[in-house]
Amino acid sequence: MSGIQSPSAELLNADETITYDAVVVGCGVIGPCVATGLARKGKKVLIVERDWAMPDRIVGELMQPGGVRALRSLGMVQSINGIEAIPVTGYTVFYNGEKVAIPYPYKADIGAVEKITDLVRDGNDKVAANDSTLSVQDFENDERERGVGFVHGKFLQNLRDIVAQEPNITRLQGNVTEILKNKRNEVVGAKVDIAGRGKIDFNAHVTFVCDGIFSRFRKELSPEHVPKVGSSFVGMSLYHAKMPSPNHGHVILGTNHLPILVYQISPEETRILCAYNSPKLPSNLKDWMRKEVQPHIPQSLRSSFDDALAQGKFKSMPNSFLPGRQNDVLGMCVIGDALNMRHPLTGGGMTVGLNDVVLLMKKIGDLDFSDREVVLDELLDYHYERKSYDSVINVLSIALYSLFAAENANLKALQKGCFKYFKRGGDCVRLPVSFLSGVMPRPFLLTKVFFAVALYAVYVNFEKRGALGFPVALIEGISILFTAARVFTPYLYAELIG
Repeated sequence: MSGIQSPSAELLNADETITYDAVVVGCGVIGPCVATGLARKGKKVLIVERDWAMPDRIVGELMQPGGVRALRSLGMVQSINGIEAIPVTGYTVFYNGEKVAIPYPYKADIGAVEKITDLVRDGNDKVAANDSTLSVQDFENDERERGVGFVHGKFLQNLRDIVAQEPNITRLQGNVTEILKNKRNEVVGAKVDIAGRGKIDFNAHVTFVCDGIFSRFRKELSPEHVPKVGSSFVGMSLYHAKMPSPNHGHVILGTNHLPILVYQISPEETRILCAYNSPKLPSNLKDWMRKEVQPHIPQSLRSSFDDALAQGKFKSMPNSFLPGRQNDVLGMCVIGDALNMRHPLTGGGMTVGLNDVVLLMKKIGDLDFSDREVVLDELLDYHYERKSYDSVINVLSIALYSLFAAENANLKALQKGCFKYFKRGGDCVRLPVSFLSGVMPRPFLLTKVFFAVALYAVYVNFEKRGALGFPVALIEGISILFTAARVFTPYLYAELIG
């Protein structure tokens, strides 16, 4: 327990003599939403978190419109208020010095947000009016969807404050050491190591595992349920940066460097994430950043970037991929990053997790959790119903990273073709950004658009080769299409069929 803030007595006094409807393991982003949704549905909930102090992380700092819409459905969107969050209106993509703006979709193209019964009440599906950085006019009345950037820890504390206000929730600080099972191998609760009390068993009809990226308990579903880590992001905080396109996320691409992401998370602070194509980071990060990243930073950001580089305060995160797996263990539901991960390039993690919670509330929120077989049946259906949106975000993240971090000629051709496809505007921007923002859950339309981009990359390559280079361009075109299929289809198969 070293380094963990001393908890108040309230966080240590959970009653182990009762059987809770639900035990929620983890109070990151997804845990509070699960606990709050169930509590508002009348369930008695115990939520366990190792440390309730505000964390300092570089994950979960940009939420796509699909995530904001999910918070509205859950009646928790005011968790983005009061933390100096920054509205995000779209993306600007740079490619070898050129740039193209990609605004978020129109609300009219998507439809109204679904309000979940018992969860949405008293206007909690709308942003608050007294916010210094988020405007009601922008979020409620503008014709386009909005995302939001924020300091992760502040957002998380808002979610935890919502949890604290729910009378049906008991909060507990402790380290979950074991998922409890009976003799039939059915989950019946969790063992928690509590300061001053030791290891205590807490029983529940359903145990929700929400312990995030580095989940200890996802293997309770299967020993093979293990993420693959193929790359990393190295992050820094830029202060008082002059953004090339205010209120936009920035994706900086080039034929000679890996992707660089830049987005504002408060009026003073901007996050920069620099891709590195290995889980093992360079031994000298400052030298690597100076040689491989600094030359490609837009001029308006150079001053703040150089200051941050001189400070040398780097943070890193592994980039993992983990297809979702069926929740087929009686008495347990694994959700969020513990269940399913994708590359963070597209910022879709919270969007997938929050939409999972929305679907979960619709499927099981009104059930009697003591009827565990019925709950399990609904969780089996839930696995298949979530595929329509999670497969889009997950596959897109891997496919785009493969293109944006291009390491061979075919991927570089696809990268160039993708950028030029965006420059065409119209549906060539509207559809891709609808997938990216998490509001277009149509995997087969994504497939159509991805291969339209691949065909356009072939066309761009033919243009470059000219009439005399037609035979070479034809061979290259076949190779480009093969590469596109190899990048895209295995992951789509894993998501939809696996």
